[in-house]
Amino acid sequence: MAASRQTKFTAYTGLYVAIFLAVLVVINVLADRNNKSFDTTANKKFSLSDQTEKVVGGLKSDLRAYYFHRTNRFEEGKGMLDRYANLSTKFKVEYIDPDKDPGKAKALGARSYGTLILDNGTRREEAKAVTEQEITGAMVRMQQAGEQVVCSLDGHGERSFEGADPAGFAGVKAALERNNYKTQVVKIVEKTEIPAACTILLSAGARSEYNDETVAAIKAFVEKGGDAMFLLPPALKGAREDTDENAKLFALLAGWNIRVNSNLLFDPSGQGVVAIEDFSQHPIVRDMRGLPALIPLARSLDVKQGAEKLFGTTPDAFATKTLDLTKLQAGPPPKDGNGPFVVGAVTTVGGGGDIKKQGRVVVVGSVDWASAAMLNRYGNRDMFLNMVNWMSADEDLISIRPKEPEDRRLNVKPNQFWVLYVTSFLPALAVLAAGIAVWLKRR
Repeated sequence: MAASRQTKFTAYTGLYVAIFLAVLVVINVLADRNNKSFDTTANKKFSLSDQTEKVVGGLKSDLRAYYFHRTNRFEEGKGMLDRYANLSTKFKVEYIDPDKDPGKAKALGARSYGTLILDNGTRREEAKAVTEQEITGAMVRMQQAGEQVVCSLDGHGERSFEGADPAGFAGVKAALERNNYKTQVVKIVEKTEIPAACTILLSAGARSEYNDETVAAIKAFVEKGGDAMFLLPPALKGAREDTDENAKLFALLAGWNIRVNSNLLFDPSGQGVVAIEDFSQHPIVRDMRGLPALIPLARSLDVKQGAEKLFGTTPDAFATKTLDLTKLQAGPPPKDGNGPFVVGAVTTVGGGGDIKKQGRVVVVGSVDWASAAMLNRYGNRDMFLNMVNWMSADEDLISIRPKEPEDRRLNVKPNQFWVLYVTSFLPALAVLAAGIAVWLKRR
């Protein structure tokens, strides 16, 4: 009888162990096939962006990512590359030690440890680092056909692609080139003709008025199918350099159904920076909801039939026609109009009904929102690059891009260091004192 009970106990134990092991196997298989992670960081540092999900999810054929490093350092790239592989079974990752397989490293052009080469069978691109910006940027470059050149007008006080000036456009230049756009400066005062290599024209905050020849060159460029972006600051007076109204350019834009108003916009508190949360359904901004843009020193636009609103202010914003900084600094600005106001608009020009031959035009009543100081704040960078993607007919690339690293340093004033000392050492001293007290009591 005892032997029978022992046999049953052994059989049941064996069965339970077998079931337990089977459950573990099933859980591991399911976990391997459904790899999920959760990102609890404040700026979603470890989450891939919408654009990355769109680019990877849209792969039509296999794309192979070759990561070259020493075998014991493969883990340095594995975390990021696994996130990409989890988005699509067409994203294949292969880890190669160039010391063990120098032939493959040479064939694929890997020249150093940590190199990542992407190959879709027809094109090959190198990501300069194993980061989301570089990997997704390399994938975008592989999808783009032809060369896109963004030409920035120069000679009338426009913002510069060069230099480290916070008001400059060096950040725009870097963002464009990271997304496979070429950049070029066109000195329009030397020759009133847009080079044939330009595919997109950028007029970023001209302070002095364009003459008839310059406006005619812009008109001809757009009406022949070229694309153009106009960033138009208010005509403020009393600054280091006054800004002209640029009436001849504005007359051209009015002929394209976008009228530029002579005013300055304020938020409800009287600050000259308006938050943009009212986005249209246009491809440039339809994914921007929930990611506001900040537009400083803005003027309003009127959109007529034939053009389309991109975004605008809240109803609480107000406008003033007083553009003299001396008067504005003397007291609260007078209210000459209440919101909402249109700040960004688009239109198409020419083409004779053929969409592919139409020039695409973007107009924004501000320039500072895309400056080096503002470009990476909130949705500003995404909105600028979305505009460029739309003009170059790369609508599939329009989305929210990989995030810039967030600066979360702790800034402490000299007279606040005592707080750090107290909070750092007081708990340890309290524990030490309690320990001494207990020791003395037990003696």
